Amino acid sequence: MENLKENLKPILIIGGGPAGMEAAFNLSNLGYKVCLFEKEESLGGKIKNWYHLFPDFTPSQEVCEDLISHTKHENISLYTNVTICKIESKNDYWQAISADKRIFEGSSVLIATGYRIFDATRKEELGYGIYPGVITSADLEKMFIQQKVVNAMGETPRSITFLQCVGSRDEKSGNHYCSRVCCITAVKQSIEVKKMLPNTDVSVFYMDLRMSGQFYEELYRHSQEEYGVRYVRGRISEAAGTFDGRIQIKAEDTLAGLPLKMTTDLLVLMVGIEASEGTTELCTQNNIVGDYGFAVSKNRHLHDNLTIHEGLFLAGVCKRPMAIADTIADARSASIEIANYLQTLNK
Repeated sequence: MENLKENLKPILIIGGGPAGMEAAFNLSNLGYKVCLFEKEESLGGKIKNWYHLFPDFTPSQEVCEDLISHTKHENISLYTNVTICKIESKNDYWQAISADKRIFEGSSVLIATGYRIFDATRKEELGYGIYPGVITSADLEKMFIQQKVVNAMGETPRSITFLQCVGSRDEKSGNHYCSRVCCITAVKQSIEVKKMLPNTDVSVFYMDLRMSGQFYEELYRHSQEEYGVRYVRGRISEAAGTFDGRIQIKAEDTLAGLPLKMTTDLLVLMVGIEASEGTTELCTQNNIVGDYGFAVSKNRHLHDNLTIHEGLFLAGVCKRPMAIADTIADARSASIEIANYLQTLNK
């Protein structure tokens, strides 16, 4: 078997985020040669931009460093600053072509191209990119990492307001789906704010709270009972800046049926997940693109890592929104499917 593995072309993994790194690690441990491609200068994907992970507040950096350390394997050839812009089947092998016209041949391909964060400037009425007091959940994570949460004036905020479902479940933005992780991220971030700034008032505006993961509901209750986070069922229709650098909000409390007007030092937009440009481009080329640009697997229930093409596999958020733990588990599943496929080539 080992000689047969040596004779195979390497497995081409596109994307150096959690899914790509975990799959590369598992396949290399099984004795397969792997080429791991990442378009950025370093591995990690979006996880390297987050402070703690829900629901247990594990430091993101610890998880990221652990995943990266696993890629230092003799069977893994790492290519950073390389964008794969085309993949295609060539009879009994696959070919990946980079933006700088290099050609890589492989026995199989794993698309693990992750996601992009919704561009909040598309919701002009919420003022992102117009008023400095309006930030996104990703911007707030950077503040957590720097251990400095400040308002537009560089001062400690007296109040912070979170708004759910920005770019998700929204006809205007064209995304009707739930991004799955925004609700629990707002709960996590609200607790982190209160830990760092216990005297800051924190409110969360929501349509409905989807606490569907293990320990999510407990964390939500914990945020209210121990930290005093206030949850308002309602939508913010408009945000505007004030003369003193704060943000004025027009909203409606849909439980009370009353209009609201309030000011806050920071408005945090909980931005959703969209398919990355790389995902949509590669999947369109191979006729496996689905709704909203995400990849479509062969069968979501039984063959979720497979595609309609022999030798082409999927892992992680390129298919749909997932949390980090789900992404890593999905990458392990993809590794098994790829190994099973390669064994059939050796028969």
